[in-house]
Amino acid sequence: KYEDILFAGSGETIDEIGKSATYLLKEDCYAGGDVIVFSPKSANSLFLSYFLNFGEGRKKLRELGQGQSIVHIYKSDMEDLKLHLPSLLEQNHIVSVLETWDKYVENLNKKIEIKKQIKKGLMQDLLTGRKRLSGYKDKWDIYTIGSVCNLYQPKTITSADVKEFGEYKVYGANGVIGFYDKYNHENKEVIITCRGSTCGTINYTEPKCWITGNAMVATPKNNQLDKDYLFYILNFMNLKSVITGMAQPQITGKDLSPFKLKLPKIEEQKEIAKILIITDIENVELERKLEIIKEQKRFLLNNLITGAIRTPENMQLSDKIGQLRT
Repeated sequence: KYEDILFAGSGETIDEIGKSATYLLKEDCYAGGDVIVFSPKSANSLFLSYFLNFGEGRKKLRELGQGQSIVHIYKSDMEDLKLHLPSLLEQNHIVSVLETWDKYVENLNKKIEIKKQIKKGLMQDLLTGRKRLSGYKDKWDIYTIGSVCNLYQPKTITSADVKEFGEYKVYGANGVIGFYDKYNHENKEVIITCRGSTCGTINYTEPKCWITGNAMVATPKNNQLDKDYLFYILNFMNLKSVITGMAQPQITGKDLSPFKLKLPKIEEQKEIAKILIITDIENVELERKLEIIKEQKRFLLNNLITGAIRTPENMQLSDKIGQLRT
């Protein structure tokens, strides 16, 4: 029923058993035989769920695990478990604090998702010419990627050459893979992952880095293509059609060169890229803020549940706990 705590009674490892979740749906449900149901009598069920997953209770529950290939925890052992709990009032305060952070995380996630959809819409409109920027009326022309880009794979260095502590970042098929004491690219470059499970992924490198042969470099030529616009148009395109190979998917410059692009004049490209860059900066800032809030939540969770930080006795709850859950 509502506010019951559900425990995993068995699992393959000691870390799986005894983990719990609070049931917060209004309709009744049924639990299977491997689930232990705990109905709190005079405690805040959400506080207990936090406490039993992260605090002193979690440590004690792990100690109750029995078995080798399948680890079990038993109802009879849990009934005798002794816990040091704060008063119900303080439990309510702690849950209110943690749920405030949860609500903020939820709202930030929604905002980030909205921003992503906005960017997706902007790319669809601006990179296809469906919507034109004010002051631009020139016809868009069709080019092949090979006619406006130099495509090449740099020299590959071995894993032995990639040092853990070096000056310059090494970019491979899956982003940064280490550091090297030399660099083979002076400027920020657009790269395409050209083999492996992430084949077709488009990234930017930092200036002064080593790019390996697992990543193809795409460099604009003839002043017909802006580098930032190239980054966005490649991300917008579907490169799956030029991927070959099953066991080892790959993209070659020969396959990619004939791919057609419909491009505006370079001045309009730069203006379109500026809009998308601003959108990306906003999204990165929101992601950064989200990580900060999550880290604050982890800090508060650890310290409030263990009693290292105490809530004031006269703390006013900004919202009723039930309203927050709803």
